[in-house]
Amino acid sequence: MLIGICAGIFWALDTVILNLFLEGEDPGIAERLLPFLPLLVTFLHDICSAAYLLFFMAWKKQLKKIKKALFTREGKFVILGALFGGPLGMTGYVLSIRYLGAGNTAMISALFPALGSFMAWIILKEKLTVGQIIGLLLSITGMVLMGGTITGIEQEKFLPGILFALICVCGWASEVIICGYGMKSGVINNEQALTIRQMTSALFYFCIILSGIRGHGAVLQIMGSKGMLIIMAAALAGTVSYLCYYRTIHQLGASTAMALNITYAAWALLFEMLILHTAKNLKEVVCGMIIVGGALISAVSEGRRKNGNL
Repeated sequence: MLIGICAGIFWALDTVILNLFLEGEDPGIAERLLPFLPLLVTFLHDICSAAYLLFFMAWKKQLKKIKKALFTREGKFVILGALFGGPLGMTGYVLSIRYLGAGNTAMISALFPALGSFMAWIILKEKLTVGQIIGLLLSITGMVLMGGTITGIEQEKFLPGILFALICVCGWASEVIICGYGMKSGVINNEQALTIRQMTSALFYFCIILSGIRGHGAVLQIMGSKGMLIIMAAALAGTVSYLCYYRTIHQLGASTAMALNITYAAWALLFEMLILHTAKNLKEVVCGMIIVGGALISAVSEGRRKNGNL
């Protein structure tokens, strides 16, 4: 369970660090590419994450196993899940951060377990205990209440930000179910699945940036700037989060993994206050505690069920 909570903590850190870049100085890229800045940032984020994972897997001497896993049936499911979670989910997430900010995006996107748990029940045949349902509903209630605290957003930014956050919800919910199905047989472990996921996502972005928007020049400009260090730091936090998340999916199932992971909505508030010095009111803090409490109830319930106590 602790590993699942760590997934939420490090993802919140990733979110706030990315926000530092997006709200920072103009990276100096061509004006025509400014609307695509979140896409360029997401590409660099995922390619850094893929590089970290490849070094990690090389250290564990598992590169040959990854190559073999790519051609298995399970590997193809992981690749499919990666397309939903990366290009769809992550792009929506970063775009929403640009419009709504880190904390607000974290709150809305954290609704993905509600959709994901329903999909896990339908597709993966995962049984939901009463405790899991109560915990999940409690977390969702906390997020809905917290959503009422969203203020200071310009009207023209509000609706696009909400739309991109909902796209993220659909992408991430689909990813965890598809990848969970791919890991269910045990042919591919969580670390191999994650490495394949990040490689697939980075490769897809690479193709889009080169052939779609011709943004390779802008990518090189960002790589040569100080902002690249911020992206690398965010990618490192994100990689640790993903490792914890995928391990939790593998060990406890998709529903519990999602329940623990959504605590990032609460942790993001804390990191916003500490790093971005954003003031938060009492309602936001209380709602954050409700989110974390609901996730813990759901996770404890699942742990007892697996141990035969429920």
